Amino acid sequence: MQPIIECVPNFSEGRNLQTIKLITDAIETVEGIRLLDVDPGKATNRTVVTFVGAPADVIEAAFRGIQKAAEVIDMRNHTGEHPRMGATDVCPLIPVSGISMEETAEYAKQLAERVASELQIPTYLYEYAQSNPARTNLSVIRGGEYEGFFEKIKLPEWAPDYGKAEMNPTAGATVIGARDFLIAYNVNLNTKSTRIANRIAFDVREAGRVKREGNPYSGKIVTDENGEAIRIPGKLKSVKAIGWYIEEYNMAQISMNLTNYKITPLHVAFEETRKAADDRGVRVTGSELVGLIPLQPLLDAGKYFLEKQGLSSGVSERELVDCAVRSMGLTELSAFDPEKKIIEYLLKDAGASRLVNMTVRGFVNETASDSAAPGGGSISALAGALGAALGTMVANLSAIKKGWEDRLAEFSPWAEQGQTLKDQLLALVDEDTRAFDAIMNAFALPKDTPEQVSERKNAIQEASKYATEVPFRTMQTAFDCIPLLKQMAENGNPNSLSDVGVGALCIKTAVRGAWLNVLINAQGLSDKVWAENIVTEARALLAKNHAACDEIILGIESKLGG
Repeated sequence: MQPIIECVPNFSEGRNLQTIKLITDAIETVEGIRLLDVDPGKATNRTVVTFVGAPADVIEAAFRGIQKAAEVIDMRNHTGEHPRMGATDVCPLIPVSGISMEETAEYAKQLAERVASELQIPTYLYEYAQSNPARTNLSVIRGGEYEGFFEKIKLPEWAPDYGKAEMNPTAGATVIGARDFLIAYNVNLNTKSTRIANRIAFDVREAGRVKREGNPYSGKIVTDENGEAIRIPGKLKSVKAIGWYIEEYNMAQISMNLTNYKITPLHVAFEETRKAADDRGVRVTGSELVGLIPLQPLLDAGKYFLEKQGLSSGVSERELVDCAVRSMGLTELSAFDPEKKIIEYLLKDAGASRLVNMTVRGFVNETASDSAAPGGGSISALAGALGAALGTMVANLSAIKKGWEDRLAEFSPWAEQGQTLKDQLLALVDEDTRAFDAIMNAFALPKDTPEQVSERKNAIQEASKYATEVPFRTMQTAFDCIPLLKQMAENGNPNSLSDVGVGALCIKTAVRGAWLNVLINAQGLSDKVWAENIVTEARALLAKNHAACDEIILGIESKLGG
């Protein structure tokens, strides 16, 4: 999965739209960045910007935004309702997919160091990027705000993490860190009562409610020896919630912020709210997502609800998302378009999946045309994907076979594994064609000077290496389907044995076809040692795959009386 980071910088300007646009324009100068939202506030005099992309691109875009903000915002003239300490008040990085929090924190440190050294803005780290527990909380760091920081920054305990202990008079100071993705989520109720909605919110949110004597809603608040109110915690960690009435919808809602969906997943928040509502005689009718969401929480929700229904969770990604949307009623108030709500889908490159998004007829006609691509490498990857799909189909059929209800947990994980392998092989269909195109582009480079001749030669060699690696990856991925097919041949639905056999034949074709592409692309490599090594590995893999596929096919033929 491609690493994706979200960045949500808060700039201390919410009234001058021209100034705000200068900042967002600077952010958008970085290729690969997707600007998702710009939310200015007049009263707060603050704008929250949201953009996403690959980590290195996000860091560059964030730097340019902070740089431009320092040029166009003068904190000496700034007023607003929201606490702030600089032109760029805070700049959090959030891991979306394909990257850990630890890795994201390192990117935050890189950005903070660059801002301090190149822009002379003292910079603080917070949340996961900060190693000092006393300085992880943003509000604690920001205490004193811009006006008070000229003295605060001189205190030894408040020296910045990067830069001089000296306030930038116009740009102030800034805080950069790494935090979890926040999901804004509302659960709909069949009541108009804000009071009931609040009671449900207190049941589920981490902060819970204050403890009272006698009547739990109006009794005297119970305090500890320090005079602090004692709280009864709610059911859900990392969840903030409140009840409110929405006149537009004529209903009450539980408005939630899931501050760490890995601690409390989206579907768990929905289910616990539903249970709390039931206990209070209220029914949950649906829910809504405010803003964007990463793909993973919806995939997890889809798996949860399928398993709850006694069905296999080894279905396609789109089916998992659809199950999550339907199960949580995400379309009750408005349409839910995954292409516009899921961050990874917003970022995907349509051209990257040109072939696999064609109709079957269109793909076959494209293959039969006078274009050299798609060729044998892409067809081999497609054959492998079909083999994985057949194995997955048999796993799913076995999971729901009448009389085998107690074997769902046996077959569902195999189906999930098959879906993963199928998707990897489908990606290789287009990747093989892109690798071939890269070779053609290298051959088209100019060769008018000795330097150009050398550059062209190197480009051809690098492209040819990659064009050799891609079919080798196809061989490896297709071979990884053998355990699935073997398991289905031995223990799967006996009525689907022929499907397993065809799947094994597809895998045999995929590996042998990819092998031919490894050979032809390795021939022209000047690095003979590298070429010999990959061919040797591929040859050994070919032999293992040939034997394994034949064993599966012969075993099936024997069972079928062949």
